[in-house]
Amino acid sequence: MCALFGFGLALALSLSFGVINGEPQVPCFFIFGDSLVDNGNNNRLSSLAKANYMPYGIDFPNGPTGRFSNGKTTVDLNFGVRKLHSPYSNARGRQILGGVNYASAAAGIREETGQQLGARISFSGQVRNYRQTVAQVVNLFGGEANASSYLSKCIYSIGLGSNDYLNNYFMPLFYSTSRRFSPEQYADVLIQQYTQQLQALYNYGARKFVLIGLGQIGCSPNELAQNSRDGRTCVERINAANRIFNSKLKALVDQFNNNDSDAKFIYIDVYGIFQDITSNPSAFGFRVTKAGCCGVGRNNGQITCLPLQRPCRNRNEYLFWDAFIQLRLHRKEIIQCSVAVRCLSDRYPPSCTALN
Repeated sequence: MCALFGFGLALALSLSFGVINGEPQVPCFFIFGDSLVDNGNNNRLSSLAKANYMPYGIDFPNGPTGRFSNGKTTVDLNFGVRKLHSPYSNARGRQILGGVNYASAAAGIREETGQQLGARISFSGQVRNYRQTVAQVVNLFGGEANASSYLSKCIYSIGLGSNDYLNNYFMPLFYSTSRRFSPEQYADVLIQQYTQQLQALYNYGARKFVLIGLGQIGCSPNELAQNSRDGRTCVERINAANRIFNSKLKALVDQFNNNDSDAKFIYIDVYGIFQDITSNPSAFGFRVTKAGCCGVGRNNGQITCLPLQRPCRNRNEYLFWDAFIQLRLHRKEIIQCSVAVRCLSDRYPPSCTALN
């Protein structure tokens, strides 16, 4: 994961939810997403989208876990949490009260997204799994009233949509969506389905939502390798589609926050954060922004990290860990200081007490 995104999200959420002196002020954290935050849910699936082998996890204390990174992911750093959240596939007993990670690599908002890679858990599937967790929470609390009160204090982080472009709309040999929908129409369809899942989460106790926008997918090593003539120029047609989606997602935040509801929403502008890094990478300690630290082919982006492949040695200088949008995490002070300034303008609504 990208340090700026990772720390920026952590800081933005901390400001919103009142993290004090590194101590979480919320009881639980539920995570919905794709390979950016998958921490092992795909390990037992019949899928090509897995990362439970070296060199993934090379800088993680326990080695490979299923995280699509060399180390921790964004959500591992949030709220000063000292104990990492369990993937849904492993979550048991009272540990679910601290939160659960439902994310699944290759998953999308649409059901068919990522199907060429094998099994994955779509957004609706992740929400169904959350409903099973809620039933367990009700049993642990001995009733719905106490469980509802508890869940209303939790944070719900949602970051999906990247694969609906990477592994759907811009793969015309596998999917028909780009022939059926214009980019504007496709974004409308995605937001409609996204909204349905948000409503389902609300119906099962969610009240504090963090909606994470799409990054510059057209600048990932994979897209540079496949669709950029010189391997350096970002693919504008992909980024343009991502901007349309982000604009509609931000409008959705407005819509929900303007409703007379007890739910609160914020939007994280990952696209803008990523743009800051790529426009001046040296300011953030990066030297290589067009290629993955590990991978195969042009830009190390045509095939993702192979089992036991030796990654680059100077990992701190690479923005991307592998072929796709998964960017590696750094904790350099220069990045942290820069993020502290930028993330205040990249959270929407801007109030630091938006979700208190």
